[in-house]
Amino acid sequence: MPSRAPVRNEDAHFSGQQPQAVQKALGMLEAVAHLGPGTTAKEIARFAGVPAATAYRMLNLLVAEGFLVRVPDLSGFALGRRTAELAQAAAESSPPPSLHETVEELRSRTRFALHVASFAGGRLRIVDRDPDHEIAAVGTLSKHLHANALGKVLLAFVPAVVPETELRRLTEYTICDPDELTRHLHAVVRGGFAHECQESRIGRAALAVPLRDHSAHVVGGLYLQGADGRVNPDDALIGFLVDGAERLTGRV
Repeated sequence: MPSRAPVRNEDAHFSGQQPQAVQKALGMLEAVAHLGPGTTAKEIARFAGVPAATAYRMLNLLVAEGFLVRVPDLSGFALGRRTAELAQAAAESSPPPSLHETVEELRSRTRFALHVASFAGGRLRIVDRDPDHEIAAVGTLSKHLHANALGKVLLAFVPAVVPETELRRLTEYTICDPDELTRHLHAVVRGGFAHECQESRIGRAALAVPLRDHSAHVVGGLYLQGADGRVNPDDALIGFLVDGAERLTGRV
């Protein structure tokens, strides 16, 4: 029977100083990442807590393997190609933020209520409500599209959805004339946003911008709501909503 070569047990050899060497190498990479390009060997050794002689040997190895490079004047070190490749791979493997996580971050940057609506099937439906600001009379949004900013975005950007035959007056400010509503919806398309001022509820104002999928189709709306006199179509609020809508592209 032919003799068999002994099976090499790699784990049995991973002992002694090897784990410490790995820790030191990682510490030196971390030093360059924190201290920036041009970090000297002495600075790296001090940051990583490594003796100078050991640092020089390991730095040469990290340069040879492409994890570090010497800066052009040879005075220090910078992160190398292989370190950059690892960072890029880690970034690409990270899942994108969910709809709710992204909206929550946006909510942390405004004092007003912020809600997300879906227009799937031509229906207005709130899919992410602001937990700190409940929508008053939420049922009127989907029933009376002409009287709120979200509904106007739906009517303006989704041609298959048409206004009610009879535009019901909810307040003295509700647009009830079909021709006036048509002009208003054309302005929504031109401006890229809709404004609501006490049209569905006295004391309430709101802004809305369209949300799109990756094919640029309007599939929902981002709705900012607050008190009349505080929510106005100024550049700052509209810019905030437009930027937020871009971040939510393809998430509704």
